[in-house]
Amino acid sequence: MKAPFSAYLSGIKPGLQQLIRLLRPDYDYVSVLATDSKGLTVRISRHARSVGSETMTTERGVVVRVYRDGQYSEYALSCFDPARPEAAAAEIRQALDAQLALLAKTGVKPYPTPLLPDEPVTLFVEKETELLPEETDAKPLVDKLSALIDKMGEQSEELIECMASAQSTHVCKLFLTENRDMSQSYVYSEGSAAAVAMREGRNQIGYQSVSGLCGPELFDQLPAAGDKAVKTALELLDAGRIEPGEYEIIASPEVTGLIAHEAFGHGVEMDMFVKNRALGKEYIGKRVGSNRVTMHEGALCAENVTSYAFDDEGTLAGDVTEIENGILKTGICDALSALRLGIQPTGNGKRQNFAHKVYTRMTNTVFDSGTDSLEDMIASIEDGYLLEGMESGMEDPKHWGIQCIIKMGREIKHGKLTGKIVAPIIMTGYVPDLLGNISMLSPHREIFGAGGCGKGYKEWVKVSDGGPYLKTKARLG
Repeated sequence: MKAPFSAYLSGIKPGLQQLIRLLRPDYDYVSVLATDSKGLTVRISRHARSVGSETMTTERGVVVRVYRDGQYSEYALSCFDPARPEAAAAEIRQALDAQLALLAKTGVKPYPTPLLPDEPVTLFVEKETELLPEETDAKPLVDKLSALIDKMGEQSEELIECMASAQSTHVCKLFLTENRDMSQSYVYSEGSAAAVAMREGRNQIGYQSVSGLCGPELFDQLPAAGDKAVKTALELLDAGRIEPGEYEIIASPEVTGLIAHEAFGHGVEMDMFVKNRALGKEYIGKRVGSNRVTMHEGALCAENVTSYAFDDEGTLAGDVTEIENGILKTGICDALSALRLGIQPTGNGKRQNFAHKVYTRMTNTVFDSGTDSLEDMIASIEDGYLLEGMESGMEDPKHWGIQCIIKMGREIKHGKLTGKIVAPIIMTGYVPDLLGNISMLSPHREIFGAGGCGKGYKEWVKVSDGGPYLKTKARLG
């Protein structure tokens, strides 16, 4: 079925259109983003249960953006009465005029930015889903997850805790200007299973997630995730420590996604180019990887939790080829940063919610596939590791160094897996070196989206990343 567009947003739409007409004589540009997103969250462990309706992206509100005298200003409304748009217009004028007066008084000079274009666009998108979170009965889901953790716990006496979570969000957004009328409705879901094992006072955690552009039907995949989480936790009890050094490695699709996100995530978000805070700006048109490396970014280049029809500035979603055969072609950009750089926006303007500022943000960031089998990759390695599972990562956009914390490594000696496991692993490197050493990529590709990404430890949004198995060299410790 189609994910139905919000009746609330449809109801306030005429009032918002009138609000734009009332503000337009005072400003050269007026846009409105209205949101109404509903969710379902269930979390179960052996000792606790919780059911809620809030997720990372549930919200309801309106944000107005205006332009006058070279300055963009915004004002957010948590409540909007469609019968009284005049009152909202007066409130907005008063607040924004005070803001402009303060800037003038303090002598602050805003970054000069041209007027946003406003070509006519009419769009109405309702994406497919089998179920809706707001119509899903939580009790059967609680029972299903409770049965799952019971089954997980029965697999070994060394398991001291098992957990499962399920979240689904029905996102509805309305974007209006004088010439644009854009609506979208879609559902994304994510779930996870985790197991904690203990032996001789040492704890290890196994974790597996699922995600997709779909409804709560996704949660049928959680039993398989639970089995993998248990297997990982028990394997990690036998893990040893890695001897630090440079190794040939094979990154699993999840680790490949972590590399993609950290290497060409914030470093090519082009609002950082405006501020000269990213080394990637100096590498456009230059080699940053081997000929085997092609990378895409955009809401349309894959289908997962952040695959929308248009971004929070009313820019249509895109599929950007960031790297082509090792050459950095471009970055990604929100609309205002694009104006400042003299380029086209890529559909990557995202807000944490309606009350937060737009930043350039990642959507789907993925390596393209290759033609090499995993078996051939393993056979080609004399001394190295197959890396699996991700914990976290960070990057330095100004110097292009990355650090990734990997769940485990499977030792490879003389072209064969030895059965030895090491954990945890910290992988570090200089991005052009790490990508420049990529020599093999598999046809198989996976996308992961059960998480979020902050910008400067705040401004959290949904992202997904992934790719194939890939072979490269990296420093591990």
